[in-house]
Amino acid sequence: MTRSTRLFDIIQILRSADAPVTAQRLGNELEVTKRTIYRDMVALQAMRVPIDGEAGVGYMLRAGYDLPPLMFSTEELEALYVGMALLHRTGDPGLERAARRAGEKIASALPGGAPHVPLRVSGWNRIPREGADAERLRAHIRDAVELEVTYLDLKGVETTRAVKPLALTYHIEVVLLAAWCGLRQDFRSFRIDRIKAMTPTGALFSDEADRLRKAWTETLEQEDWVLYNASKPLE
Repeated sequence: MTRSTRLFDIIQILRSADAPVTAQRLGNELEVTKRTIYRDMVALQAMRVPIDGEAGVGYMLRAGYDLPPLMFSTEELEALYVGMALLHRTGDPGLERAARRAGEKIASALPGGAPHVPLRVSGWNRIPREGADAERLRAHIRDAVELEVTYLDLKGVETTRAVKPLALTYHIEVVLLAAWCGLRQDFRSFRIDRIKAMTPTGALFSDEADRLRKAWTETLEQEDWVLYNASKPLE
């Protein structure tokens, strides 16, 4: 998260709060230290953002301060709000935190504002969190980090292989990791709940990532992916 994004998020959190918000709570929400929050508050106050409070007590945003409105129609905002709420089914804690923050921002722009948005999403069919950490996998995909994974396939056979992670696909009941598999020398998809261990090899594939991802995407147009009846692309 960039500093400018974090400053924006601090304003949004304070806008939606009805009581002083401590630096500890802000730090937990934004995954930074209290010292970082203290520095951010000084920066925001220097930019004339009307924040009252101090370290050890908490912070509040004075009424009347606002940010430019989002350039979406009401129906588009409702679609985004529901989409963010659906992400809590993924079992990915990082996406869930980001979706919750985004949902709060979107709700503040809807008629009536939070918490009065007349839209709800159930927690039915939540994807379990067993196996590999989806948040770490997304980071490895972004950074093009090669991984050594220990994988238990649908037949109960355990293998260890080097893979180049390319994308995550969120299905109704499972999450699949698409990767270039060094063992098979081909694209494979792995259910992340069946990844028993995952360790970076120390190698990066930044120079190959875009080409591999493009080639993998092209295979999607040719193959019918089946989750539980193992086909070529599903290990």
